[in-house]
Amino acid sequence: MQKKRLGNSDMEISTIGLGAWAIGGPGSKISWGPQDDNDSIAAIHKAIDLGVNWIDTAPAYGLGHSEEVVARALKGHSNKPYVFTKCSLLWDEAGEIHNDLSQIRQELENSLRRLQTDTIDLYQMHWPKPEEQISEAWSTMAKLQQEGKVRWIGVSNFSAAQMELVGKIAPITSNQPPYSMINRAIEAEVLPYSAVHNIGTIAYAPMHSGLLTGAMTRERIAAFPEDDFRKRAKNYQEPQITRNLAIADLLKQIGAGHNVPAGVVAIAWTQRNPAVTASIVGGRNAQQVEQIVTHSGFRLSTDELAQIDTFLAEHP
Repeated sequence: MQKKRLGNSDMEISTIGLGAWAIGGPGSKISWGPQDDNDSIAAIHKAIDLGVNWIDTAPAYGLGHSEEVVARALKGHSNKPYVFTKCSLLWDEAGEIHNDLSQIRQELENSLRRLQTDTIDLYQMHWPKPEEQISEAWSTMAKLQQEGKVRWIGVSNFSAAQMELVGKIAPITSNQPPYSMINRAIEAEVLPYSAVHNIGTIAYAPMHSGLLTGAMTRERIAAFPEDDFRKRAKNYQEPQITRNLAIADLLKQIGAGHNVPAGVVAIAWTQRNPAVTASIVGGRNAQQVEQIVTHSGFRLSTDELAQIDTFLAEHP
């Protein structure tokens, strides 16, 4: 699998990484519904076997459960990938999640315990909220890096202006923003800024949480469990859903010509941009991982990119 250097770090990461959001299971308003831990562990093992060398998780995924599952999957595994996790989303006894940047040291200790490790390869500020706490929080993360608790520090969901602010305190290794054909907001400022300042970009939701896999239907959406956040997401409802499923159909047509799934086409589209270092792909079982990762080298032709861009322009 192709690898690229992540920002200012010494890490050469595979251009596809395994996202561990869905494997956190149920229990919060940002969950993907029920999940079998054995399936999750099999997905992680399959990804590693296929050349994926990093996993991205967060405490908020399953309220700590995702990190614990990652630790179980990697225990005793000889070929351990880099492990990336995050901070700044806390929860109360009722499982309600809120933004808080004031407890990063304690958050890190909790993540180290759940992940059963002494060092985090990449520690990311999950959201820049509350905004008035960003500078002090980033200073804390820089100190944790100096102390060797974390190897590299990054951000997630940051604007160019926010990266400019914290970059004056300590260098940023990476930013993790959402990026897909359905969500192109970072193209205007965030990607150009990151490219100029050697900040790696880890694009999350390149298939827009399953919407561009080619397997999504209105019936499937209607059958989502109540604790699947996608049931309430605007892009899964009208008027957006008609347009988004039409995009997925186009990707299926393009993919059919190469014998690859629509999701692979969606990922390749994000990676057409040289500012994108790698894309996060969630996998809930080994089969899903294999369907995507085995085609990690797929790239779109100039004509296919033009076909997609024309379609997106005609269906804004």
